[in-house]
Amino acid sequence: MNPTPLVVFSTRSYSEMGKDVCRLGSFEAGEIETKTFPDGERYQRLLTSVIGRDVVLLGGTIADEDTLEIFDLACALVKHGAHTLSLFIPYFGYSTMERATRAGEVITAKARARLLSSIPAAASGNRVVLLDLHSEGIPQYFEGALRPVHLYAKPIVLAAAHRLGGREFVLGCTDAGRAKWVESLANDLGVPAAFVFKRRRDAESTEVTAVSAQVAGKPVVVYDDMIRTGGSLLSAARAYLDAGAREISAVATHGLFP
Repeated sequence: MNPTPLVVFSTRSYSEMGKDVCRLGSFEAGEIETKTFPDGERYQRLLTSVIGRDVVLLGGTIADEDTLEIFDLACALVKHGAHTLSLFIPYFGYSTMERATRAGEVITAKARARLLSSIPAAASGNRVVLLDLHSEGIPQYFEGALRPVHLYAKPIVLAAAHRLGGREFVLGCTDAGRAKWVESLANDLGVPAAFVFKRRRDAESTEVTAVSAQVAGKPVVVYDDMIRTGGSLLSAARAYLDAGAREISAVATHGLFP
């Protein structure tokens, strides 16, 4: 007798990714009826039975509305009988406020983690799977029965860097804050790592003061976990070009481009 396939539900913003996941993994796609009332309230109804089944909910916290959609659907999936519940959140979007630097600041990452931690537990437990977090401390914010799992996209990043850089290149990073991770990637690739050093000019701008490796005549592939405005990436690229790099490519796990 064949086991019941995993059933995968997706938030609206992640519906296309959900279809890809189901196709590649031969999973069943969970169906949800969704509509919006005139006052903006959201109506949701699970059309696929989850009684006694292992369930995945795929969605990103790309906005507070999306975070609440994850929370609402997760609560419903548990209520309607999910055997296990796995929240797959490729992008956990509260990494800027993951710690307080001034008195009175709200640590949004911790507050959202606590919200998701309050989802009732499925019969055999809940977990949340996160990808290439900007801060490695964020999993510690999840509490209770919700077990965090932090995955790294290293195999995909390594393959992309090889494809872009060719046989001999330098792996660069945008600032010293990602140096440890970039050095680990460079060691796996068997290529040198390069870092840029910055000095803060004022509250809103920085300037590059040095490049740590010889990049003259070589292609440089810059890795960063997240691109928002692209300011750090552009500054680093200019610094590598000024140091003689032949060309610049970039690899990022989370390309936000707001």
